[in-house]
Amino acid sequence: MEILNTAAALQAQTEIWRQRGQRIGLVPTMGALHEGHLQLVRAAARECEVVVASIFVNPTQFNNPDDFRLYPRLPEADAALLAPAGCTALFLPSVEEMYPRPTALQFDFGALERVMEGEHRPGHFNGVATVVSKLFHLSRPHRAYFGQKDFQQVAIVRQLISDLSFDLTLVAFPTVREADGLAMSSRNRRLDATARALAPRLYQSLQLAEQLVRAGALSPAAVQAAVTEALASVPGLELEYIAVVDAHSLQPLTAWWPGRPVALCLAAHLGGVRLIDNVVVER
Repeated sequence: MEILNTAAALQAQTEIWRQRGQRIGLVPTMGALHEGHLQLVRAAARECEVVVASIFVNPTQFNNPDDFRLYPRLPEADAALLAPAGCTALFLPSVEEMYPRPTALQFDFGALERVMEGEHRPGHFNGVATVVSKLFHLSRPHRAYFGQKDFQQVAIVRQLISDLSFDLTLVAFPTVREADGLAMSSRNRRLDATARALAPRLYQSLQLAEQLVRAGALSPAAVQAAVTEALASVPGLELEYIAVVDAHSLQPLTAWWPGRPVALCLAAHLGGVRLIDNVVVER
């Protein structure tokens, strides 16, 4: 596995791969890799001749300086995991390499970003779209792999690809979970033992919501209230939001629509760590 640190090096290597007719798969990450990331890399290796994984903790998508500062950074350990998973090249740039000058461009995804993460993290998706656009331009992938745990991010990137006519296919993989149901996340490393023991309650509350949605006896607002009540008893947990939305438009639901999938999304703070999760219900 080759390690590339500069945009120029990645562009030059991309041109070689393209000239050879090799299909390129891109797996963008912020590092502190876990099994969810590695599943994306393995999938890319099955479907493409070349796999590029990027590790870049992108400052422009953090609206909390402490969150950016504390985000786990383990490049050596990550590199050791990537090669056996089938990664061809690791793109490991510095902040200065990715942002040699301040970015003036501003993305606006309209109603798609004015809910959930976009509402609670102003500017977050502008930062995501900026760095993802840069990675797409530099690596020119045929396929790009993202985890469904970041449900709204996948929707934003899908819109980005469509609006800017990127010639690639987005591949979204289901959320990978620990044995107790907790969605795998790099931030889980920051949970202390007490918080880690309580964290599976998030997924349990979403499972409850899924059952209620399938039963169809309660309104979307009542389902939200049930999740809020279920999590109120978790010591030290602060629920930031629970959203019951149309899985395509991400807009809040006031009633159930037959045949339209429902996304149940939440964010919460536990032990000083912000966690997100979601479940999609096909109806």
